[in-house]
Amino acid sequence: MSNKKNIQDKLLIFALGGVGEIGKNMYVVQYGNDIVVVDAGLKFPEEDMLGIDIVIPDITYLTENRDKVRGILITHGHEDHIGGLPYVMKHLNVPLYATKLTLGLIEGKLKEAGLLGETKRILINADSEVQLGSIKASFFKTNHSIPDSVGVCLDTPEGTVVHTGDFKFDHTPVNNQYADLQRIADIGRRGVLALLSDSTNAERAGFTPSESMIGSELEDIFRKATQRVVVATFASNVHRIQQVVNAAIATKRKIAVVGRSMVNVVTIASELGYLNIPEGTIIEPEEINKMAADRVAVLSTGSQGEPMSALTRMARSTHRKVDIMPGDTVIIAATPIPGNERYVGRTVDELFRLGANVIYGPGSVSGVHVSGHGSQEELKLMLNLIRPKYFMPIHGEYRMLRQHALLGEAVGIERENIFIVDNGDTVEFQGGTARKGSKVPAGNVLIDGLGVGDVGNIVLRDRKLLSQDGILVVVVTLSKQDGAILSGPDIISRGFVYVRESEGLLEEANRIVTSTLHKLMNDKVNEWASLKTNVKDALGRFLYEQTRRRPMILPIIMEV
Repeated sequence: MSNKKNIQDKLLIFALGGVGEIGKNMYVVQYGNDIVVVDAGLKFPEEDMLGIDIVIPDITYLTENRDKVRGILITHGHEDHIGGLPYVMKHLNVPLYATKLTLGLIEGKLKEAGLLGETKRILINADSEVQLGSIKASFFKTNHSIPDSVGVCLDTPEGTVVHTGDFKFDHTPVNNQYADLQRIADIGRRGVLALLSDSTNAERAGFTPSESMIGSELEDIFRKATQRVVVATFASNVHRIQQVVNAAIATKRKIAVVGRSMVNVVTIASELGYLNIPEGTIIEPEEINKMAADRVAVLSTGSQGEPMSALTRMARSTHRKVDIMPGDTVIIAATPIPGNERYVGRTVDELFRLGANVIYGPGSVSGVHVSGHGSQEELKLMLNLIRPKYFMPIHGEYRMLRQHALLGEAVGIERENIFIVDNGDTVEFQGGTARKGSKVPAGNVLIDGLGVGDVGNIVLRDRKLLSQDGILVVVVTLSKQDGAILSGPDIISRGFVYVRESEGLLEEANRIVTSTLHKLMNDKVNEWASLKTNVKDALGRFLYEQTRRRPMILPIIMEV
């Protein structure tokens, strides 16, 4: 009995997503029978995830323990923190806690998924306190590239756990929402058992510049532009959108908003009072060509070169409403997420081909983008304010976590008290001491169209094979009575060779299939699985010898 009590007394902390990677953030704090989840994001697929739309965390552990989950706390409204909710909430009908703008963005997602009515949504602010079983949650204001961002403080019977959310320390924020340094310091003075802190910019020295420096730079570019100005940025970067609006007003330009996610965010943020856009500033995309070019600005998605985004379609001249004209100025007001550099580079090339003046990246004009994440000095400041006993770097690729751990050591945290973990690795706290615990299920759930998790490694391997060497379908009809070949073999090639130029190869392949089947019939082999395997092996060997390619071979054998 006492053993059971000890197990329940443990505090467990682990990530289901968001360590060793950028995106699909989901962190779990569990004490006994009480589980609190922080964030539920998505990430966009990597290049080898052919056909996959988005990736979300594996929530097997949470669904198996759904009666213990007391709520999901959301730190801010970015996709990598809220994008997984429409999928997660189908399996976990638990209360959602979020600030005003974050909740507005979440409600739009839940409405699309048909879950708005059945999801309990609770509005919080930086002064809220929420009791979640034996865990009490409170919050503190942070700066990030979206308003209403908060960090989370979880008081458990074992000690206090602090999750910073994504943050920087911006002393001149655009919206005058200052980070609450006083409260963060007070939490640190009370004593913190464990800190989970954002590692995105752990490799960058110094401080991250203030978002407010972007405003004057944008206005200067708008004034110098002799034709239309197109600005591509993250749809959720509400501060940046406000500065684009301000620059357009100062230079007497109207703004057309294009891109579905950009339209959604502008609408929601305006309704909730987070964007100040005077009446008559916004025009419909159809009106762009009716106005003088130097009186128009376009606010667009596509800063990451996403294939179907508005800016990418403009660059390819396939956008239905907006064409890039020679002399237009295009500003890409974002830095590429790791892995997206090639997509962004391709889009920039296409824009230059169309005659646009493109301002992108740090190499062209400084000050068009600043990060929403704190650099090394800000990360050290957070560590010094909180002064945790134990430290877990989160939200970043492994090299970033490692660099953040070194910063932790530099400010005096013992090396053995810093835990760099993988998704699914638990850290157990008991009696004020911590150690690595057992692993829980964690990984990627792949979303393809309406399918959730039905595409796994085997399907991806098949797609990769098809993309590399194509497919060969072999159709044969056999007699039920004596196994004789009644028709075929017919060989259909897709993505392997051009049939008209490879007739000799396919005729020889046909002969090999026929002789293989005859040999099997003579040996009295008539099981379909054996017939298919032998045909695949014989044909595969021949094609590799002739072409050094390994197409997927699908034998279809019918009996009549």
